[in-house]
This record gives sequence, structure tokens and C-alpha cells, in this order.
Amino acid sequence: MSSDFETFLKMLTAQARYQDPLEPIDSTEYAAQLAQFSMVEQQVQTNDVLEALVTKIGASQFSSMSNWVGMDVRAAMPGHFHGSPITIQPNPAAISDKVELVVRDVKGVEMQRLTLPVSADPYTWNGLDSAGNAYPHGLYTFTVESQKAGEVILSETAELYGNVEEAQLQNGEVVLILPGDRAILSSAVTALRNP
Repeated sequence: MSSDFETFLKMLTAQARYQDPLEPIDSTEYAAQLAQFSMVEQQVQTNDVLEALVTKIGASQFSSMSNWVGMDVRAAMPGHFHGSPITIQPNPAAISDKVELVVRDVKGVEMQRLTLPVSADPYTWNGLDSAGNAYPHGLYTFTVESQKAGEVILSETAELYGNVEEAQLQNGEVVLILPGDRAILSSAVTALRNP
């Protein structure tokens, strides 16, 4: 940017040097051009400083998030079923009179619908169908539907815990990688615990 500013100054100097003596450059216009270019130069420098600051903050955040590797984080995300039960953290609407847990596979196909108590107590999904057969290993989403008088008043993805395998910095944001190739933003995490 400084080379562009120097070029601009050279152009202004040349313009002043070779001006028509019978029609000289208006000094007010000349000063306005110089002031405007100076403001643009300062804005570009400010943007460069801000960009460097954002990068530094992102790196600092990434450094602290790398300590999360090996920890369990809770967030609204799909669960990775590999034969072991998955603990769901439902948060139904307090005014609901019925709560259902809807289990869907990775394609969004409804696999199971279970009635839960109207409570925020954890629920353990064992991964078995009504005949006692285990569902295939893979990712499943768990939606908690709160109902009142037969109508769904709240439907949201249930929170559950997952173990952090890796932390990555992508576009200034820390992304946590969990089993089953799940990726969540660190800002989506609502709880952290030792496994």
C-alpha cells in the first residue's frame, strides 16, 4: 500500500509541476484528493491490523481448545452408535404433556419413536429395535418432540456427549472432530467433562 501512496504523491507532484499556468489546479480539490487517499491508506492499514489480530486470537483459542482432545463434550449433534448405548440429554418443554424421542438414521429415515418422561433426566438409548435386534452401527440423530394436547410445541435435536479426537482451526473457528467423522464448532459445546 505504501508504494501506491508514493505513486499517488508522484502523480500529484507531476500534476502540479505540469499544470497549465493559465488554469491552475484548484488547491481545495488538490488537498481533498490527498486527504481522501490518505484516509483510504489508513483504512487498509487498519484492516491489516484487524486481520492479524483475528488470526492471533484464533490461534490462541485453538491452543486452548487443543486441551479438549480426549475430553467428552456435550452438544446438539448426531450420535455415533457402535454397539454401546448412547446417553441422550433431553430438554423438553416444561408445559408439555407428552415427550417423544425420534431416532433417525444418517439418511433421515425414522427408525424408532420412544416415549420419554417429561423430564430433563438423561435417557440411555440401547440401540435395539422392538424385537431386541441391534441397529446397524453408524450415525443417528435424536430429536426430542415436546407435545401439548396432541400438538408438537417444540422439536429440537437432543444433546449428547462425544469424545474429542482432534481439534482443527478452519477459517478462524475451532472445529472439534469426534468419532464417526462428526465435526462440531467449539462454540456449540454446552458442557465439558472427563471421560
